[in-house]
Amino acid sequence: MAQQVPLERSDIANERQDGRAIQVLADMAYKQLVFVNVMLVGQARQPHWVLVDAGIPGSGDRIRRAAAERFGKDTPPSAIIMTHGHFDHVGVLEELAAGWNVPVYAHPLERPYLDGSSAYPPPDPTVGGGAMALLSPLFPRSPVNVKPQLRDLPPDGSVPEMPGWRWLHTPGHSVGHVSLWREADRTLIAGDAIVTTAAESAYATAVQKPELHGPPKYFTHDWQAAETSVAKLALLEPELIVAGHGHAMRGEAVRAALHRLSREFRQLAVPPHGRFVEAPRRAEDGSAYDAP
Repeated sequence: MAQQVPLERSDIANERQDGRAIQVLADMAYKQLVFVNVMLVGQARQPHWVLVDAGIPGSGDRIRRAAAERFGKDTPPSAIIMTHGHFDHVGVLEELAAGWNVPVYAHPLERPYLDGSSAYPPPDPTVGGGAMALLSPLFPRSPVNVKPQLRDLPPDGSVPEMPGWRWLHTPGHSVGHVSLWREADRTLIAGDAIVTTAAESAYATAVQKPELHGPPKYFTHDWQAAETSVAKLALLEPELIVAGHGHAMRGEAVRAALHRLSREFRQLAVPPHGRFVEAPRRAEDGSAYDAP
């Protein structure tokens, strides 16, 4: 069975280039940084906005330019929300958090990767799928340290500085991974719980072929938890999905693809072999945390 859920280009959310970011809603745009996205949540030309995730190393100027184009020069966000702390999501987190002097919010289980106390488990290059997976041992897994700015997401599920949104614990790709959900318009910021391109393939990453996938295989450390998380997201029936990798996708075909991914997760998403398929790394026994 093909390890993908194909989509059509017509399923890509209506996108409007807004300066240096791609606008998908009046109050949401995302910036593509080589192979990963950061989200800018807030009305254009308004001073109140939130950054979700913090890109790849070296992307600070591009993120600041995108923010200035959308919200105005010298308009820092009210907060930075982290879906998780893998290297391609925290690339310039220390730089931005310190420069803007804003709080950084994450799930408590993700805190060790963000306060300098724990490295991630090693990636698994044996999962297949392409060059990105093969190169994954070269990707950084050491923690960043934003302890002065770091805050836990509130236990009531609210998202600081993002009224109307809730955070959902969607572990598997990392133990403290979260997705963000707005019920009013059924918008999902999925992080890497699901992605809309084949993250293991350098070619697919470059051309952004629209396919719905489970989390990037080479950095997913608990496939049972990942399956549960995808099932949770499918039940939401999202209208718009903005993921950490790939285009934003919208509509009934995307919902159908998400349900298929949930039903057939083990065939479509889980690699046939790999170090974490039979031996997951989890927070409960401490195996998810390695010495930095």
